[in-house]
Amino acid sequence: MAVRIAGVVLHAHKRIEYALPKIYGVGLSVSRKVLNELKIDALKKTKDLSESEAHALRECIEKNYKVEGDLRREILGNIKHEKDLGTYRGSRHARRLPVRGQKTKTNSRTVRGNVRRTMMSGKRQLTKT
Repeated sequence: MAVRIAGVVLHAHKRIEYALPKIYGVGLSVSRKVLNELKIDALKKTKDLSESEAHALRECIEKNYKVEGDLRREILGNIKHEKDLGTYRGSRHARRLPVRGQKTKTNSRTVRGNVRRTMMSGKRQLTKT
């Protein structure tokens, strides 16, 4: 039986504890917290969940946590708000640079583009005459 929570189909052969973090906004700690709250065995595979357990999981996660589309929308709204205010973080987001204080001279290549860098120091240009 495929378990669908917040529009995400969970992997049937994984333990439910590790299948739940596939949902955006649910990490391992939230997954364990929900399973303890509902008294569902974390070692159980997703396919072995009963219909009532699956329904209880769906209800608990969708009512108590902001997940998937709602969470993505809120995060994008927060970023847009920072851009509109003109904050430093907003300008870093707008320029697609690291926001949280990382240095950019040598790192953040994936964000800035992985341009081939040649090392010319220590090499002499040879010219034929």
